[in-house]
Amino acid sequence: MPPAPKRSRALPRARKIWTRTLAALAVLLVTAVAGVAVAYPSVAATTCPGCYGLTELRPGVYIEHDLSPQQRSQVSQTVDAAVKRVDTFYGGRKSSPSLLICTTEECYQHIGGHQERGIAVLDRSVMLSPRGLDTVIASHEMSHVELHTRLTSGAEVPQWFDEGLAVVVSEDPRYLAPRTTADRCLVPPTAPLPVTLDEWLSTASKEPNTYAKAACQVDRWLRANGDRQGLDSLIQHLNAGKPFDSLVPN
Repeated sequence: MPPAPKRSRALPRARKIWTRTLAALAVLLVTAVAGVAVAYPSVAATTCPGCYGLTELRPGVYIEHDLSPQQRSQVSQTVDAAVKRVDTFYGGRKSSPSLLICTTEECYQHIGGHQERGIAVLDRSVMLSPRGLDTVIASHEMSHVELHTRLTSGAEVPQWFDEGLAVVVSEDPRYLAPRTTADRCLVPPTAPLPVTLDEWLSTASKEPNTYAKAACQVDRWLRANGDRQGLDSLIQHLNAGKPFDSLVPN
């Protein structure tokens, strides 16, 4: 009678290797996700609003779950007005950012917010604090997302233009005179405006009129270049690879 064949040890050993490898990858993935949640809670919150205790009021709009009917109505009205403002300026929207809206500071801090009224996150979402729950702030942040959605192939604009345009779109009365005014500038710029985000944050924190100066510069350029038609043309040229500085003076 022939001896029984020996059971191969290769298969169990391979299974152990794969099991350990998959377990290690799972640990790395969990660690990475946890690291993002700790280091960048706003990114994690906009990716998974429900993980931060927010509930969907309507498609793409997330709020605290215990809001009263009146608060829910206020949020809806603000969102509708902001969407209309952005849509009207751009002649239709190409972006559809998710909106995370907090009516308490505790909620806003929990999702990664700080002292700002609102903020655009990764050009795909907008977070609004209790101090930013109004049409001006909401449309300002949504304008950032809309502009960057329209820019393709690595095309960029300097921070002063991005912020100034958002002020124009949002019709922010703190930084611009009414649209019916011949010259809407409240504070004309007297020197080149900040180009990078870091430069902008540094300058704006020291000089409160930075937003007004940028808005003045952008509004004057828009009026001299056909308003929305000029902006559309600028975006087309930027997407074609032309440098911003050759198209718009600072």
